[in-house]
Amino acid sequence: MTTRDVQVATLAERDAVNAVLTLAFSGDPASRWTWPDPKAYLEAFPHFATAFGGAAFAKGSALRVGSAGAALWLPPGTDSDEAAMNDLMMRTADAATAIDGPQLMQQMATYHPREPHWYLPLLGVDPAHQNKGVGGALLRHVTDRCDRDGALAYLESSNPRNIPLYERHGFEILGRAQSGGSPVITPMLRKPQRR
Repeated sequence: MTTRDVQVATLAERDAVNAVLTLAFSGDPASRWTWPDPKAYLEAFPHFATAFGGAAFAKGSALRVGSAGAALWLPPGTDSDEAAMNDLMMRTADAATAIDGPQLMQQMATYHPREPHWYLPLLGVDPAHQNKGVGGALLRHVTDRCDRDGALAYLESSNPRNIPLYERHGFEILGRAQSGGSPVITPMLRKPQRR
């Protein structure tokens, strides 16, 4: 896959993008810790994706590679809908998440850059299309721009299997966030690179 295969997803395509992300995150440690019940997960995750990265559609930074993968990038100065995420968590998350979740979120916030940066809340590839370069293309589409513009990029990996992919694309581990029974979340920062 190349960045030529990446297309900007429109708001009209949001449900299709959320479906890809829901499939991609169905085995994700943090998502399934939050919603261990399959029915609860399938009902909640599309709403979570909209709250966490949905602003990307209005900013033209929601990306897709056909129906194989998608990424919701938030450009500098754009934030997730924290109120909607908190409300969703209160209504749908597993009770155990309420104990460790707030502390986990506080730890994650300490790593989030204060300077302008591109933030990647969600990147996912349908399991039927994994290991074919889709994730790399979705990363390069924005990291190439970051290199041209001299901009930082930041993400939190909720799945340790994805860390090598992010490292290949220039992201470096900043630390780790974990609270009680939560999975480990790995914050990662990418500085602009010269080519």
